[in-house]
Amino acid sequence: MNQDVIVTCAVTGAGDTVGKHPHIPVTPKEIAAAAVEAAKAGATVVHCHVRDPHTGKGSRDPALYRELVDRIRSSGVDMIVNLTAGMGGDLQIGAGEQPMAFGPGTDLVGGLTRLIHVEELLPEICTLDCGTLNFGDGDFIYVSTPAQLRAGARRIQELGVKPELEVFDTGHLWFAKQMLKEGLLDEMPLFQLCLGIPWGAPADTGTMKAMVDNLPPGAVWAGFGIGRMQMPMVAQAMLLGGNVRVGLEDNLYLDRGVFASNGALVERAADLVAKLGGRVLTPEEGRKKLGLKKRG
Repeated sequence: MNQDVIVTCAVTGAGDTVGKHPHIPVTPKEIAAAAVEAAKAGATVVHCHVRDPHTGKGSRDPALYRELVDRIRSSGVDMIVNLTAGMGGDLQIGAGEQPMAFGPGTDLVGGLTRLIHVEELLPEICTLDCGTLNFGDGDFIYVSTPAQLRAGARRIQELGVKPELEVFDTGHLWFAKQMLKEGLLDEMPLFQLCLGIPWGAPADTGTMKAMVDNLPPGAVWAGFGIGRMQMPMVAQAMLLGGNVRVGLEDNLYLDRGVFASNGALVERAADLVAKLGGRVLTPEEGRKKLGLKKRG
């Protein structure tokens, strides 16, 4: 069991949640405020996307990331900044017998283009989504090919940013270990086991344990479940030796019918950690555990 726990808060994500919750952070100002709220509640790491301020949809605009990171770094509140690099992998296959007529949800760019904001802002951590996935029902696919991943991993390594290896299924873990073997990832890799996203790995004990049993030696890892499985997977990850993630990206509710805030989700996760005999690491302690240098 892990008793020194890093809590990551994923504060907004890029999903279609703006109309489903009254207080989803949308503008860089709102997302930065949500990150500060999470950090003050005890989060070690804040994982951030940006959204188009006019539509609320996910964005990869470097100017929005710059405003967000500037606001976080000037807040006076310490937190480890983890920026997504997963935007730009969306492919909406054409309906029926016209699969090449890609739909309006398509935003597909190369692996290096997905890293422009990381190159400019140099966060302590950025994500690297380690494979392609059928994303929900219908015709949406998240695309991250081996060639794109190798190029992205190499560039992240050159920048001195720590990649958080997002694993949505067992094949993603297999390929992440291959990149480690090829020297594209530095030692003490950081894995995030992402469970419950249709149609990836389900959020249950057996699946999480199977993934954990296949992690490379020396890896640091965290795990999360979406929706109502968020808090059960907090406990499960800690019991299996890992760190945890909560936040409005993954779950909108604190209790049945009660909308959550990022701060409330962090506080509940921290309470669970304490009740299981552990403690939540501060950002400075988290940097030591992950081998990070504070930036910004």
